[in-house]
Amino acid sequence: MGNALADAPPLNLQSLLAAAMKLIGTDPRFQLGAAKIGGNEYRIFENAPPHLAAVFADSIKHGEKDFIIFEGERLSFAETWRRACRFAHALQSELGVKQGDRVAIAMRNYPEWCIAYMAIIALGAVTVPLNAWWKADEIEYGLKDSGARIVIVDAKRLEFLKPLREKMGLTLILAREEGEGADHRYEALLAASEEASMPAVDIGADDDFSIVYTSGSTGQPKGVVLTHRGAVSTLWSWWFVLQILTEARGGVSPVGDDPGILLSVPLFHVTGSHSIFMLSMIIGRRLAMMYRWDAKDAARIINEERLTNFVGVPSQSYELMHAVGPEGLPTLVDIGSGGAKRPPDHVRKLKAAFANANPSSGYGLSETNAAGCVISQEMYQERPDSTGRPLPPLTDIKIMKDGKELPRCDVGEIWIRSPANFRGYLNLPEETAKAITSDGWFRTGDLGKMDNEDFVYIVDRIKDMIIRGGENVSCLEVENRVYEHGDIAEAAVFSVPDRVLGERVGLVIYPKQGATIDLTELRAFINEELADFKTPERIWLSPAPLPRLGTAKFDKITVRKIALEHPPALSV
Repeated sequence: MGNALADAPPLNLQSLLAAAMKLIGTDPRFQLGAAKIGGNEYRIFENAPPHLAAVFADSIKHGEKDFIIFEGERLSFAETWRRACRFAHALQSELGVKQGDRVAIAMRNYPEWCIAYMAIIALGAVTVPLNAWWKADEIEYGLKDSGARIVIVDAKRLEFLKPLREKMGLTLILAREEGEGADHRYEALLAASEEASMPAVDIGADDDFSIVYTSGSTGQPKGVVLTHRGAVSTLWSWWFVLQILTEARGGVSPVGDDPGILLSVPLFHVTGSHSIFMLSMIIGRRLAMMYRWDAKDAARIINEERLTNFVGVPSQSYELMHAVGPEGLPTLVDIGSGGAKRPPDHVRKLKAAFANANPSSGYGLSETNAAGCVISQEMYQERPDSTGRPLPPLTDIKIMKDGKELPRCDVGEIWIRSPANFRGYLNLPEETAKAITSDGWFRTGDLGKMDNEDFVYIVDRIKDMIIRGGENVSCLEVENRVYEHGDIAEAAVFSVPDRVLGERVGLVIYPKQGATIDLTELRAFINEELADFKTPERIWLSPAPLPRLGTAKFDKITVRKIALEHPPALSV
């Protein structure tokens, strides 16, 4: 595998462009057309499946080949689809789920997560994958906002939701684990259903299929409404890129001859659900799931299952590099990252550590079904600080400032336009109007630049956000919780640079007059309501009121600069 890659022709922009044009012109799978979406015209794949249910159904072409692997359990592509069909019939006949209904999944990564996801979507219902790291109040918010009343849960989420069951009229389906108080067992529903084909449903290309929650600068998580066409556009674009690379490499696939990938990131994020799970159905790639992230365990699974691909947040590939034993990871050919920017020196170190593998990366958001930019192989090693070129052939990117497109290499806001873009934010028409222009461009809130060869470089964020190991953290949400303590006069939350996670959550507080703050107790108070990844890990105690701007807002740039020049009073 490694020798094949080593012997393949080197890549350059000219060879990639030639391969792309050949595929568009000769391969009917990637024939381009046009469609109107929300009043605007977009490039589309003319012959792509009309919806995700068709993508799932087509996965049976891989037959009894291993698909989902989890702690000794193995499900083939065909068996995974059969179980999804049976569970869909159970949801329809036993629980009355119909097209357009919203059904939530609140559980850690399990095979049942994948099957439930497929079943809900193929019914024409809308899946609501809730963040499994959320606490009870956060889960309650997601259910209230989405309107989902049926929830597939594991034992931990069951305990969070039992007190809400009557108040919110929830129906709880417990999967895999043992627990008391659920309305149904997933296993019992599956056993009672023998239907091997999916219920007939007329799903439109622009129907909703998922509501994904992402933290935003407004404080509360925002429900990102995604459509079937949006997800299919992203998946087909990634498949197109794989075919381009294979063509340009003289037939050598960038995912290997017997592709397999480690699932080490949460399925409730689009990196997990789209680039790892659903893309694997299209390309016939084995999916080895981890119970929880552990770098040494990851290396063991990769070698035992002879996996070819790894995709994780940058900290995971960095930890993997240091956890590998003398045997290395000989079957690995690609080490991808998403969710956060990978430090440039990681790219060089990964390539040096894994001679057979090429680092790769991408840029996308929940709002774009993870579509944005891609970069890999020689081009990534030559430009390790870039996040890649716009995902061909459907995605357009421009750099904007004050309503005008900027010249190349000037820094401005990154705008993205493609049929993969989201329909809007759930229940937030004003936020949607701010984010999506009348002609279909999505304002990402990220600052970046584009060079003369269309390579994009992320510079900063406009939004008051922290990205900790791939998880978005709203500074405002954390600050709101801090102020609930009662003894805090002023608080400012900001990012603290971190070599492993990219950023950690920092907090500066100024107590009310006469108050004495126990910072360990304060952190525990914050953590009672907020997920662990949102809870500040570096806390500073300010001896004076925080500096403000002329608008009376805190001058966070100055607050952060001063704080980072001094050791925190609490560090965990």
